[in-house]
Amino acid sequence: MTDPTDTRDTGPRVGTPLWAFLAGITVIGFTALLVAMLRLDATGLTALARTALFWVLVVLVILGELRPVMVSSAASVGGTYPSTMFTFAVLLHYGLPVAVLLQAVAVALNGVLTRKAWHRVMFNIAQSTLALTAAAVVLGAFGIAPSPSVPWEPDVPGLVPITLAGIAYFATRATLVSGAVALHERRSIVRVLRVTVGPQSLVYVALLGMAPLVVVVMNHTPGLVPLFVAPLAAVYFTATLSMRRDHQAMHDELTGLPNRKMLIVSTEEALAEARHDERVGLFLLDLDRFKEVNDTMGHPVGDRLLQMVAHRLTHSVRPGDVVARLGGDEFAVLLPSIRDTHAAREVAARLRAALTEPVRLEGMTFDVDASVGIALYPDHAPDFELLLQRADVAMYLAKEGRTGVELYQPDKDRNSPERLTLLGDLRRAIDGGELRLHYQPEVGLGSGAVRGVEALLRWRHPVHGMIPPSEFVPLAEQSYLMRQLTAYVIEQALAQAASWWHGGLRVPVSVNISARDLLDSALPEQLEVGLARYGLPPAAIQLEVTERILTGDQAYTQETIKALATLGVPLSLDDFGTGYSSLIRLQRLAVSEVKIDASFVRRIADSEDDDRIVRSIVDLVRSLGLRSVAEGVESDDVAMRLAEMGCDVGQGWLFGEPMPAAEMTAWLRERAGAPAAEYGYQPEVTHTA
Repeated sequence: MTDPTDTRDTGPRVGTPLWAFLAGITVIGFTALLVAMLRLDATGLTALARTALFWVLVVLVILGELRPVMVSSAASVGGTYPSTMFTFAVLLHYGLPVAVLLQAVAVALNGVLTRKAWHRVMFNIAQSTLALTAAAVVLGAFGIAPSPSVPWEPDVPGLVPITLAGIAYFATRATLVSGAVALHERRSIVRVLRVTVGPQSLVYVALLGMAPLVVVVMNHTPGLVPLFVAPLAAVYFTATLSMRRDHQAMHDELTGLPNRKMLIVSTEEALAEARHDERVGLFLLDLDRFKEVNDTMGHPVGDRLLQMVAHRLTHSVRPGDVVARLGGDEFAVLLPSIRDTHAAREVAARLRAALTEPVRLEGMTFDVDASVGIALYPDHAPDFELLLQRADVAMYLAKEGRTGVELYQPDKDRNSPERLTLLGDLRRAIDGGELRLHYQPEVGLGSGAVRGVEALLRWRHPVHGMIPPSEFVPLAEQSYLMRQLTAYVIEQALAQAASWWHGGLRVPVSVNISARDLLDSALPEQLEVGLARYGLPPAAIQLEVTERILTGDQAYTQETIKALATLGVPLSLDDFGTGYSSLIRLQRLAVSEVKIDASFVRRIADSEDDDRIVRSIVDLVRSLGLRSVAEGVESDDVAMRLAEMGCDVGQGWLFGEPMPAAEMTAWLRERAGAPAAEYGYQPEVTHTA
């Protein structure tokens, strides 16, 4: 079971705490090894090397060093090697020099065969040498100093020093290895010890406990020593089966990454140990266009792509960070310690950069990208579930806005308790008819005649008072209520238009709808039925959509737009100038007028840049044979400049603020056909094209 998150072979940077720790332990360990070799009984070792028992022990130590007994999912700590039983037996029987020599040879061969980095091999030799040295010191304190010439056989009184020596051996190895892991992953050594010491101590008790029995057999019946492979194999396979079950329960089968269960455990540990000046980051990543790969190339290719993505992600984060696969093409990254939001964004950008490198599979090159949502503890949530939920909200904001990376923003979270409450209130307001339409006039800049009115939605909440549309309309757009809200507004607008038209005031009413509404195939039918019910011509109502409709690849090809054109209901393009419009799409979208955004209009008297922008838009719209409407007209000077440019219609507080239906009716009756001079400016009768 390989672990794709294992980065222990990556060498530490010179000067870092990890580098200093590894270098220090390596120097001390090899010094101890050199001292032991200088004390080696060469004569006794030569005689020992002539016996079959010695080479049996060499083989058993080397074989025991090849595969560890894994008892913990903390793969970075590693497992317990079965060679421990034989090296400890050699220590008890032949002394420290022979034991460290066999152990060093076995560790070096393990490093060569498994292609470990040289710094890991050196450290492993050093830490095992120091552990054996610690055990030898304890034995020496009891007067036990065996050598190849004078071997020692354990007896009943020797159980106490053997036990203490075993404890010293285990404590030294556990402390040194856990210290390296803690520095490597920037975790607390207490946390590492707590996770690993318990399970590993059981294996060490079994292995070290059998070492004295090995010595007894070595001393009396050497030929039976290989039989210890049987109980050793039992320990190994029992632990391996247990570990495999644990691994399967906590890891993704396809990528080998941690799954949701392990992510929960890791996150809860990180939250429990987070210091007051630290943040814990949780990222949610969703691959863009992955479904296209699956559909085009098949699931086997998609699976290999996911494996490559997993590899890239795990090698783009720091040691100690957790990369998990939650399912499908969705991944999560846990940062147990992150400085601030800026640092979190940097990590997210690095992850996306790693993924955007082209991938070549089946002779084809794929471009992979991802949308990343970021949530931080304690800024955004106090526990795992809320962190994941809010990272999910941020990820969908990144996907919808095509920004790549987004930090959680409470005001855009439709799942927050406040917004869910507001959504429920909005549903009840629609059902109860609490929403009202106000109307703002649109006036011809060349004639002063009323050219239409725009219906603007208003909501007076029984508890919170007036709630602006900018707060509740986006909420409805992100929920199931948008269709119901649009139907309500259109029904109210049609009813009011019928009242005016049948009363002699033939004023078109403009209704704002979202791009999502415009792509609803039921919209034309609703309008057709409503117009017929109220006896209105199609020109009595106009639909306004924002400029964002032009950025959608399929917006102008939808059957809904064609059906509206066939019905004769005109379309107006609102807030023009604030997006990234395509002139080709503007021509192909069947709009009858373009409304210039108020942010440009208000400043044309003071800003030459805005004056040029508005003038260019007016010329463009006229060249396309469309009507131009300027929003935000609030002064005589602005109105006169717009008229001089050739803008057709103005809308703003200069002509009238949004009014309830009754006030709008009185205003229309009073001003219908009134000369433009009454509005504070004198329009020109003609203008140059």
